[in-house]
Amino acid sequence: MIGTRTRFVITICAGSFLLFLVQPMIARMALPRLGGAPSVWNSAMLVYQALLLAGYAYAHLLGRVPARRQALIHLTLFLMSAIFLPIGLMGWQPPADIAPAFWVLWLLGASIGPLFFVVAAQAPLLQRWYALAEGRDPYPLYAASNLGSFAGLIAYPLLVEPLLALKAQGILWSLCYGALFFLVYLSARRLPADSPGEVAVEASDAPPPDMRRRLHWLALAAVPSGLMLATSLYLTTDIVAMPLLWIVPLGLYLLSFSAAFAERRGAADLCLSIAPLILLIGACIAFTGGVHYPVFIALGIVTVLFVASTALHARLYELRPAPAHLTRFYLLMSVGGMLGGLFCALVAPLIFDWTYEYPILLAAAALLLPDREAALRLPRLLWADPGRRVWLATIMLLLGLILSLVGGGLVPDLHSPLIKTISFVSIIALAILALGHRWLTAGMLVYLMLCLSGWEKLSQSASGMLTRSYFGVYGVANKGGSERILFHGTTLHGIQNRAKDRELDPTSYYAPDSGVGLAMRHAPALFGPRARIDVVGLGAGTLACYIRPGQSWRFYEIDPAMVAIARNPADFTFLSRCQPRADIIIGDARMTLAQQPAGGADLLVIDAFSSDSIPMHLLTREAMDIYGRRLARDGVLLIHISNRYLDLRPVVAGGAAAEGWHARLRHYVPHKRDAGRHYAASIWVALSRDPAQLEHLVALSGREQWQLLKPRPGFPAWTDDHASILPVLKIRP
Repeated sequence: MIGTRTRFVITICAGSFLLFLVQPMIARMALPRLGGAPSVWNSAMLVYQALLLAGYAYAHLLGRVPARRQALIHLTLFLMSAIFLPIGLMGWQPPADIAPAFWVLWLLGASIGPLFFVVAAQAPLLQRWYALAEGRDPYPLYAASNLGSFAGLIAYPLLVEPLLALKAQGILWSLCYGALFFLVYLSARRLPADSPGEVAVEASDAPPPDMRRRLHWLALAAVPSGLMLATSLYLTTDIVAMPLLWIVPLGLYLLSFSAAFAERRGAADLCLSIAPLILLIGACIAFTGGVHYPVFIALGIVTVLFVASTALHARLYELRPAPAHLTRFYLLMSVGGMLGGLFCALVAPLIFDWTYEYPILLAAAALLLPDREAALRLPRLLWADPGRRVWLATIMLLLGLILSLVGGGLVPDLHSPLIKTISFVSIIALAILALGHRWLTAGMLVYLMLCLSGWEKLSQSASGMLTRSYFGVYGVANKGGSERILFHGTTLHGIQNRAKDRELDPTSYYAPDSGVGLAMRHAPALFGPRARIDVVGLGAGTLACYIRPGQSWRFYEIDPAMVAIARNPADFTFLSRCQPRADIIIGDARMTLAQQPAGGADLLVIDAFSSDSIPMHLLTREAMDIYGRRLARDGVLLIHISNRYLDLRPVVAGGAAAEGWHARLRHYVPHKRDAGRHYAASIWVALSRDPAQLEHLVALSGREQWQLLKPRPGFPAWTDDHASILPVLKIRP
């Protein structure tokens, strides 16, 4: 016979497993309609946090009725929510005039709301039931709950997504929902018949937490939640937007709860001890980015997330109330998580032009850590005398400010790499001396971040060089005096020569001998003087200068902020000089292309990127079908698949073979003699349903320029229903 504790642990783990299995699954279902922008995942996370809050509030209110009646109400609600099975995404399409952030919230909330709400109540509700049934401390069961959540997240990209189509995933989840109902019923049978609604495990006069303690809970829950979303934004901006990376910060966030709420306190105490030092690593990363070593920077940023979250959640555990107030505690934790999510997903994109929320949250984490005696001997001696603390702290804060200004290059005649290094190392030394004193540690973290490009980033914001929208953070900057660049995170999206005689020359991935450059140059020979050209993805507008008299062009761009940058001559002049009245359609490419007349384009260029990668939903068979409908029968499709982390050749080859396209690949590497022209290596695939037209392009370009693109044996074409990035991950970037 299974014991009561084991029964409750299994039920709680199963509920949490399903709860967090559905998160990446629904995000994957939404990809064809919502795209792969990092903010889509952050909006999805906000929906999950809101539903989690609603579930915790329901569990708290349910505690006011007798235990057996709680079980009856909850099981009834379980059955009523089953009418929304099988789980999936509603078929609504967004209105043209609605902001994407609000549309994502509405669509996801309406699609999974009732089911997610019921399952979300599992963890606090069953912990309350366990306290009633056994009279023991229920808080360690929360660690088991988060282990189940982590298992659900990991299972999706490693097992569920590669093996099952989306429809099968929805059916499997629905069957598991039925099994969870049975487990909840078995757990409910352990409830004593005469239990009151309020738990009386400990003394009935256990005082309720005061307002200060409740606000402390909110802050300790909000900061890790915000850090998790800010870390997700970094990873999916600077590497690639995909569920495999989306779940890494969320998974570590959940594991931090398991470590912080475990009965064995070793891991939690260790994280509390080393958190100030680890936050120093985060401060070094916050403004420097991952241009040169993105993988190592990513490892550093997720380490900071896990250690800081575990430390703050351990403080939550230390400040937990008596079990009589358990559901109120979890409800306020959920409110705090929701506040952190609101700040990162909705507030920060509106008030900041860069991801300033991350450094702000690092400083907030340092402030929330407890004051502790420093582990090193020297700091202990320095702070031993209470009378010395005030003036010593004041001197250190002033010195840190001066060092940050000098290292940040704001002091005339003191700007060199050596001085910056000396300033940086000196601030770190001051931060080590400040260990154990949270206010002073937080101040040194801020100075360290300002010294390491923080002042520069603030200067860029003040001068209007940065732009932030729902779809990303973009920067426009002069580089080396000879070029102007457009960047998104660490990914370059456009270059313009500043020399007047080369200002309109195509650059970066669009060089004359790149795949798209060859197609554009030979468009008159392929399609005649009145070629119709569609381009998905505007960027800086570089391709616009390939236009020839008589041609008609149309651009498709999802982000109005990008259109504003490309149209502004103060940023780039490709559009204003070459196509001042360019026809630009705003919206997701798949949705807007599907609304265009069939056969209306001779050349279709797919150059849409979310950070470093073309979004997954633009490479499926359904997407290829939309492209084929838009193109004329002898039209040519160009797809840009350059990527640091994914080998997308088998994806395009598989889709081409499945849809009856013929494909050639052009891997362009600039010649050394063209170094001053700012060309960049690129990989383009040319496809056509007319083999003669494709051969014509190859012959015009020179046969050595293109190679056959053959499908990988056993690699299935991606579809909206089934696609996995695991088989195309590069072992080395």
